[in-house]
Amino acid sequence: MTFSDSIFAERESEVRSYSRGWPAVFATASGSWLTDRDGHKYLDFFAGAGALNYGHNHPVLKEALLEYMAGDGITHGLDMSTIAKGEFLQTFQDTILMPRNLDYKVMFPGPTGTNTVEAALKLARKVTGREAIINFTNAFHGMTLGALSVTGNAFKRAGAGVPLVHTTPMPYDDYFDGEMQDFGWFERVLEDSGSGFNKPAGVIVETVQGEGGVNVARAEWLRGLADLCKRHDILLIVDDVQMGCGRTGPFFSFEIAGITPDIVTLSKSIGGYGLPMALTLFKRDLDIWEPAEHNGTFRGNNPSFVTAKAAVDHFWSDDTFEKETIAKGNRIHEVFTELSNKHEGVSTRGRGMAQGLVFEAPGKAGKVCQLAFDNHLLTETAGPSDQVVKLLPPLTITHDELEQGLDILATATAQVS
Repeated sequence: MTFSDSIFAERESEVRSYSRGWPAVFATASGSWLTDRDGHKYLDFFAGAGALNYGHNHPVLKEALLEYMAGDGITHGLDMSTIAKGEFLQTFQDTILMPRNLDYKVMFPGPTGTNTVEAALKLARKVTGREAIINFTNAFHGMTLGALSVTGNAFKRAGAGVPLVHTTPMPYDDYFDGEMQDFGWFERVLEDSGSGFNKPAGVIVETVQGEGGVNVARAEWLRGLADLCKRHDILLIVDDVQMGCGRTGPFFSFEIAGITPDIVTLSKSIGGYGLPMALTLFKRDLDIWEPAEHNGTFRGNNPSFVTAKAAVDHFWSDDTFEKETIAKGNRIHEVFTELSNKHEGVSTRGRGMAQGLVFEAPGKAGKVCQLAFDNHLLTETAGPSDQVVKLLPPLTITHDELEQGLDILATATAQVS
């Protein structure tokens, strides 16, 4: 079947975004590459916004999926018990949770990141009987109303069309450039009966704010936050939707801080293959849900269970994959540091294979991404002013592919600077 190139503009909503910056019609994908319908290949430093940590159509995951589908395996299962779900849960318990001493119950909400955040907020309120949630400056947690209420971006919040209530933003790590005590104000109002501050049900935080501009929380800051929450009987929610599944090195991004959140949200790459899937993990004593009190039609996407299990088996049976990811992340940081030293008004920050090149001048990051696309490299911007070139390459990218993409970015940065 053929279609007109104008069909997207004529029929698809104006809300589309990535297709505007990347005006190509893509046809196939493999590994770290996408190919458009004219046969042009593009190196992917975007990886489905973190949904493709293991690359496109990884052969091990594809084989597992095709075998399952060819055998008429169940596709849609609501929350029924199935072989695919049971095998995933067993593997996730044995390979991910138990070695990390994490005794989390596993909840399958709807299949997206915003679904698991909504479930986490709802559970925190149900457990504590409180309404308020603390979030952080420049946070991003999703596009449905609850998730938007704990998101910082003014443009995205405005799309709600209604007041976003029962949340209070706090400064993220280094928001005041080290000039103010991290949690001084927060703790003071919690302890002061005259502050007018309602004790919150929970605090939701990203260890690395991806959409917010690749802002990295220090391990000591995360530990301080966890300690504060414990002292005041506040549930700590870590949103690991984008930074989990090895993006920063360890499977969970909070492992570096040695903390154990009360609730963890996962989506994006937990499905392994780019298939929709989300998990809400929480400590065993928090599992006070009544049957069907929170549900979703597509919480039982069994093909996702199959590829998720295959991904855990293949990549997480030992620490090899984690070490490779950290090494590649160090290489990106090394190149970005060189660019920062070479070009005025450029700096860098990141952790693992979530790295950002930050431009002081508004608009320059977007120009770098446009030049990169012209040279067949897919990258995106992040931050409140789109001032950061954000890199989320597949964790499986080869060293040669990584160097090829970094060379394109270096050239583009030199042109813009």
